[in-house]
This record gives sequence, C-alpha cells and structure tokens, in this order.
Amino acid sequence: METRPGPPSGPTPPHRSGAVTRLGATPEPVIDLFAPQPSPSPADQRRRQRRTLLLFGGSAAGVALVGVVTLLLVLVGGADNPLRRRYQPPPDDRPPLAQLCPPPSEAPGQPAPAPPASPRPSGAAPAPAGRTVDAAAGISYRRYGEPWVPWRERWTAGTLDVSYTVGQHFVTEVYSRGTYHASILSASVPATVNDALAIDLACTGRQVAADVRAEYYPQPNRMELLRDERSTLGGRPAWVTKFRLHFSQPDLKATSELVAVALIDVGRPDAAVFYVSIPSTHSHLDWVVDDALASVQVA
Repeated sequence: METRPGPPSGPTPPHRSGAVTRLGATPEPVIDLFAPQPSPSPADQRRRQRRTLLLFGGSAAGVALVGVVTLLLVLVGGADNPLRRRYQPPPDDRPPLAQLCPPPSEAPGQPAPAPPASPRPSGAAPAPAGRTVDAAAGISYRRYGEPWVPWRERWTAGTLDVSYTVGQHFVTEVYSRGTYHASILSASVPATVNDALAIDLACTGRQVAADVRAEYYPQPNRMELLRDERSTLGGRPAWVTKFRLHFSQPDLKATSELVAVALIDVGRPDAAVFYVSIPSTHSHLDWVVDDALASVQVA
C-alpha cells in the first residue's frame, strides 16, 4: 500500500508577502519623446541628401519620359491617333476666280506700250465700214470682210466658264472631229473678288489664256510665248498674252496656230475678254491678230 507523509509537525510558520522575481526577464526600454535627439552624423546627412536628390531626379526623369512618349505618338501616330486628329477645313465656296486670283495686294505697275499693229499686206481685204459691238463685254472692235462672217454660236469652257457669243469667224477646214475655225471673239468674265474694286489683270488674263489653250486645241500642244504683259487697249488697262501653239492631230492639216488673248479692265466688275486665232493653214492672215487688238475700244 502506498503510504503518504502526514502534515508536518510543529507550529505553522507565519504568512509573509514579498516581491516575486522572474528569472531571465529584462526591463522594458523607456522612450522619452520630449528628450533632445542626438544630432546626425555628417555621414548620415550626406546619405539623406543623396536620397533626396535621387528622389527628385527620378521624378523629373519620369515626367520627361512621359513627354517624349506623347510627342512620339503625335509625330508617328496614324490618322486614328486621337492626339493627332484634325478636323477638315470648311469647303471653299468662293467663285473659281476668287480661289485662283485673290485681289492684288499692291498697286499694278505701269503698262507696257501697245506695240504697233502688224502691217496689212498688200492686197488684203480692207475692213468694211462699221464695227463689231459687244455691249455685254463693253468693247467694240474692227469688223472684217470675207471670208469672215458673224459668229452665231456659243463656246463655253474652261475653269472660268467664259462664254464667247459675239464676233466673227470662218471655217478653215473640216476633219474627222468636226470643223476648224479662225476666230475673232469677245466675252466677259467676273474679274473682281467680293467687294474688291481692283482687278488682278495678270492672274485673270493668264487663266483665261490657259483655258483657251486647254479647251480649244488638240492635246498635247507646245506653246511658243510671244507676248505676256500688261498693256493698254482702247485707253484702258489690259493684260495681253500672245503665243503660237504647235500640235498634231490626225486628219487635221493645221499644225500650229497664232493666238492672242486680252483681258481688258472696262471699269466694271466684269472684265472684257478678246480672243483672236489664225490657224497655220491661213498664215497669210496672221496680221489680223495685231490689227484686231489695236482696234479694240471701250464701248
């Protein structure tokens, strides 16, 4: 059997209280927030400065990189790039002449003196009494006898849509594409832009001559420019372009043509146009070009 020791004999010692000490424990550190902090060492200060510089430098480099990437997107991006999308300009609804020949920005120079008309060869038919009057264009000019007959048609073509409805002509030959003509014709064209009063004679005159060359002659053709200058016709400012066109067309006997186109400021918003042409098959009538130009008067 198990035996247990009994209670100790003798009187019970009195109870006493006291501190209990834990073996192996260390005291918690005491932090005083208001105590003065020790000054950092010079090495610590340099490290902090380097960190600050690196922080700001990295931020600046990041901003620069974003800017470079954005610029590259704008420069090399396609039409679908929203950063490069541009709206189309509004359509230009101005008349053709306003688009081709804006009002002159400076006063025109002095016109060149009109050259004397080519002498009429002996035996040439004199001009009959009377003149061709184009009231719509505001000019009149010499009327010639046979083979010239009055013009009864309307030729409208070219960028400026000049309509030749008055003058004289005769058929010089018939070929596979129709009839070929010698002509002395007049018309008018709006030559001022909006409310401007000045006429750009040079620009408008050259455009009319370009329309004549492009619309009324075989293509391609070669221009031999003889005269292209400011002049005076009938006492009014004018621009005169005179040239010989060289061309080749099957079944057409004419291989060149002497042409003069004049734009005349008649003191109206619409300028007068004067057009003379003589095919090479009738070169004995070349004198008519200068003679007709010299005969122009303001009606």
